[in-house]
Amino acid sequence: MTTLAPRAGRRCHNAVNPLHSTLYFSPDLGKELADAGVENQRAVYFAGRGAAMGAVGPGVIAAAFYNFSYELVAEHVPAVWRTVSPEAVLDARLRAVDSTLRRLLGEEIIASDEMAEAARLGLRAAEACSRNARPLYAAHADLPVPEQPHLAYWHAATLLREHRGDGHLTALLSAGLDPVEALVSHTATGKGMSPRWVLGTRGWHRTDWDAAVGRLRERGLLDGAGELTGAGTALRAELEDHTDRLDSAPYEHLGAAGVERLTELARGFLLVATGAGAFPADLVGKS
Repeated sequence: MTTLAPRAGRRCHNAVNPLHSTLYFSPDLGKELADAGVENQRAVYFAGRGAAMGAVGPGVIAAAFYNFSYELVAEHVPAVWRTVSPEAVLDARLRAVDSTLRRLLGEEIIASDEMAEAARLGLRAAEACSRNARPLYAAHADLPVPEQPHLAYWHAATLLREHRGDGHLTALLSAGLDPVEALVSHTATGKGMSPRWVLGTRGWHRTDWDAAVGRLRERGLLDGAGELTGAGTALRAELEDHTDRLDSAPYEHLGAAGVERLTELARGFLLVATGAGAFPADLVGKS
């Protein structure tokens, strides 16, 4: 087994994952699906991320996505599948990824040797991902790899993202954090979505948020000001360490040099995409 530097896999994931996420902040998928009759942005998200699993119901989406309220999901699923098929969504999604990455990165980067190299490295890492107890990863692993390097890289980023994400849910369950508690405690680290974004997109209400804050205080994880206590900080750190352990295989498989190179390439792409306005300025924060 390859010995990686501490948290090397996490750093690589943190560089690779955001380029996958650019799709969810781009207008392009919404435009593609609006042409098919899907105009609600929540329906666009649920369909776009969940289509690889087929025409599943709201329970499956809520379980796999974890931090959305079931009631919000049920407003749009399975109704969205009566308007557009999962297969059509997947085709529309790939077209949206293509246009989004071309706009954010530019044609020179899209056609570069570095992009092709990143795609090869990402796909190589994903060879060691496991389908066991990972529904979103497993569903995406059954999809064909796109031929164009920038789309292949996005596909690899998706596989690595969902593999780690599925494992992270196992860690959250082990830590006894329900969906809203997970969101509140992550936001309290200063690295999670701001409460405004959480409440505006996940289907929870302020009363849900406040109740979760109360439960975390009772457990000694938040203080009276809503900041993480020492125990809360330790729990969040162990969550990430647990997730690292569950997600180590792809990075061990890629090897130290490959992980370092993929991280370098991914950070370069991310810097360009961020500079092009890929993400809202107020997405992350405690307020």
